[in-house]
Amino acid sequence: MQSQGERVCSFVESFCTLGDSYLGEPFEVLPFQREIINKIYATGDDGRRMVRTALVGLPRKNSKSMLAAALAVYGLIADPADAAPLVVAAAGDRQQARIVHDQIKRMILSSPELASVAEVLRNEIRVPRSGGVCRVVSADAGLQQGLNPSLVICDELHVFRNSDLWDALTLGSATRNQPLTIAISTAGYDLESPLGRLYRYGRKVESGEIDDPSFAFIWHGPADNEEYDPDDPAVWEKFNPAWDHFLNHEEFASAHKRTPTAPFVRFRLNGWTATENHWLPQGVFEGLASERRLAPGERVILGFDGAWMSDSTALVAVSVDEPRHLELVRCWEKPDDQHAQGWRTPVHEVKQAITDAFDKFSVVELAADPWRWEQTLQELSDLGYPVVEFPTGSVQRMTKATQLMYDAITDGLFTHDGSPQMTRHFRNCHLKEDARGSRVTKQRRGSVSKIDIAVASLIAYHRACAWREEDAYEPQLLVL
Repeated sequence: MQSQGERVCSFVESFCTLGDSYLGEPFEVLPFQREIINKIYATGDDGRRMVRTALVGLPRKNSKSMLAAALAVYGLIADPADAAPLVVAAAGDRQQARIVHDQIKRMILSSPELASVAEVLRNEIRVPRSGGVCRVVSADAGLQQGLNPSLVICDELHVFRNSDLWDALTLGSATRNQPLTIAISTAGYDLESPLGRLYRYGRKVESGEIDDPSFAFIWHGPADNEEYDPDDPAVWEKFNPAWDHFLNHEEFASAHKRTPTAPFVRFRLNGWTATENHWLPQGVFEGLASERRLAPGERVILGFDGAWMSDSTALVAVSVDEPRHLELVRCWEKPDDQHAQGWRTPVHEVKQAITDAFDKFSVVELAADPWRWEQTLQELSDLGYPVVEFPTGSVQRMTKATQLMYDAITDGLFTHDGSPQMTRHFRNCHLKEDARGSRVTKQRRGSVSKIDIAVASLIAYHRACAWREEDAYEPQLLVL
């Protein structure tokens, strides 16, 4: 007896066709697609489907939307599990929803057999003989309450900013015979997102930590904590199951050259990243950690980036002489459990930490962002400490500092103390790129993910590379 997975594959190959560059060609179910289908449509001893929710992770260009459309067509026209199906194809935004709808519509209209039983309308597709309906909805079009779908296919779940649509669709199928929800997506960067929560659950099911035969998890991409080189073509082939079938290798290599590391890892390798557009290649900064420590009396430059409230304030030291070494002197962060309006940076503690650092090291200068700290910096200068203002609001200055630090990290030109707090701040850095230049920034304005240690390090390292013996000067507040 033919299994349900084999039935689905036979239907797709018999009636569905490809689109885009392969427009009109028969849909040949590839081995990785057959694996996905067989796992989703696995049946128990009673012949009923066991899976109720499936998460499929695939890199871009591996025909996710095409597969989603084919499964939607099968669920609408040929699935015997429900006599009057309601198929809902969901996407994160209207544009993506339209792509899925157009693929479903094209497949039906390209097949005389399918077109003879289905009526294609502008916003939905109907099957008069069964009363079946296929609708396409998007997360940005408001809630879709009251639906009772037999099949839900969510394309690019990583785009969903909240779980409202997902919950509305997945909780509305209680009266269906064998309801099925399939999420097909590339990886994201927020493990607290709807996709992130589903992914973490899937990994637990995969490992056996959770026993849930109703959940299918198929993920083509790096495993958690797997070490890999995103610049290695062998890695590209490993994580892209369609590599030897229809992927354009030259286009892939071109995309690698012009795409920042984080989006390339997410979209082309299906790997999770710490941020949406991470500044640094994964693991490179961590690899510079060293047991070395700055010695008392060693010549250093102090870098300072401060906040008055709700954010964080950082003081770092970098050696002037090569090989350079970076250390965190002190960082003050608002506790997570404390309200922003109830916490202020302890100014006197900061000032004391700075003077203590001057006592411990041979500090050639304190380079500091003056925003909200003008009075403290002036007081230090009046006491005879060499202070240089380094306004981080200067795009030109921060662009140069960002590039200098990036090159130093990727080329391994310095070491650091391996502080978890410092590592976290560097991981939180995004790269903002516009016509004025490229510089580090937070993920978004007001984000609780701090980057001040990284910014202070950029300041200190930039000044250390520019400092020369003849730059020594009488104590004064020098504005750059």
